[in-house]
Amino acid sequence: MTQHSPDSSAPSAGAADGTRPSHIGTVALSTGGPEVGVQGLGCMGMSFAYGPTDTDAARATLSRALDLGVTFFDTADVYGAGENEQFLAPFFQAHRDEITIATKFALGIDPNQPGVRTIRNDAPYIRESVDASLRRLGVEHIDVYYMHRRDTSVPIEETVGTMAELVSAGKVGHLGLSEVTAAELRAAHAVHPITVVQSEWSLFSRDVEASVVPAAAALGVGFVPYSPLGRGFLTGSFVQAESELTDDDFRRSQPRFTGDNAAANAALLEPLRTVAAAHGASPAQIALAWVQQQAEVHRLPVVPIPGTRKPTRVEENTAATRIHLTEAELALLEPIAGKVAGDRYADMSFTSAGRD
Repeated sequence: MTQHSPDSSAPSAGAADGTRPSHIGTVALSTGGPEVGVQGLGCMGMSFAYGPTDTDAARATLSRALDLGVTFFDTADVYGAGENEQFLAPFFQAHRDEITIATKFALGIDPNQPGVRTIRNDAPYIRESVDASLRRLGVEHIDVYYMHRRDTSVPIEETVGTMAELVSAGKVGHLGLSEVTAAELRAAHAVHPITVVQSEWSLFSRDVEASVVPAAAALGVGFVPYSPLGRGFLTGSFVQAESELTDDDFRRSQPRFTGDNAAANAALLEPLRTVAAAHGASPAQIALAWVQQQAEVHRLPVVPIPGTRKPTRVEENTAATRIHLTEAELALLEPIAGKVAGDRYADMSFTSAGRD
């Protein structure tokens, strides 16, 4: 894995004085994979799942992220039933040669049961989904195309075989898998090279370290942690999380944000605040620095995709790429995950941990 140093000298039209602002470095997403900024941007919340959105601020966030060196942008067809892809399309089209676009298939909403999600990995569905995403995004190819969730009724070799056809057809550049087990990753990689695995990974969620991360490292596959800030919990902004969320915020249904779990989890952040104070940083920056540093610990590319809708937050998040934690600080943060109350989801069967 080769990681390049931040570049603070190249010109940028986004900077008022004609110079680039503090700029994150880059890394190859996998062996032979695309070169991307060491931190990406999760775009789901810009139009979906986290309550009301200021679209002007969201668009400004996209531009600010690119100006800071973020080049890896993540969405999915299920986010707002395609609305998220459509929202992102103008920005993606305007900066097509500068960015790496990632989107996903597999999750859908049951038309007969509103609010109930479906999972499909069959070939006709995949072919239909990629064409629909390409239309909504207004681009000719998708750089990284993920299987969002695993449909265990379809052999993963069959699913990846169909995805490989999309690469041959020029519709997709690289293949990704989300929330797969180590065995599923190895079986998929034997059919076609997998560039990246995406799963939840943070100071609150470390189950992937048991087998998925080692398998990815052995295969030369990169890792994209989603929710690296524990869906906001690791920012330190929640006390009684459930009461602080709007009615349409999907976190109200997640075990870690409800009832006694919320208060218990809020109480776990004192070590994070201690380390943050030592660095003159925010808890969020230390949580992100911890995730970024797992690249060294586990010897594989790690590109987290924190989500935000505010330019100031993306500035804060990218600044975390310049923080390095000491061994003593890592040790202080180590026990947090083991004390977290509640699962990541109410139904863990859709996750790698639920099948491992």
